[in-house]
Amino acid sequence: MDKERFDKGLAMRKDVLGAEYVENALAKADDFNREFQEVVTEYCWGLGWGDETLDRKTRSIINLSMIAALNRMHEWELHFRGAIKNGLTREELRAILMQITIYAGVPCGVECHRIAKKVFAELDG
Repeated sequence: MDKERFDKGLAMRKDVLGAEYVENALAKADDFNREFQEVVTEYCWGLGWGDETLDRKTRSIINLSMIAALNRMHEWELHFRGAIKNGLTREELRAILMQITIYAGVPCGVECHRIAKKVFAELDG
């Protein structure tokens, strides 16, 4: 493991997804999945998200689209919250959901809208 890349990834992961979520995921890691958590932190967040070629908003747009198309809705909700933290507006998010609906299908768009409505209700409530 590259400690510097891991530390950069850990800071990025906490900043986008929330420190509580990340600390909980790491605290629940056991002998079976600890290495997986380290790989996710180092490579996804340190190498991928840590590369400053693309800004965070752009990465969020890409992730929302890919994760929706893969029908990984638990992860999609997490990254939807992250996209809001990364500065995407409701108008931008609405446009992204329309693009997802067109290219990934109406059932996928319906589920994304359901999750978005839930997240907005929690944030507005």
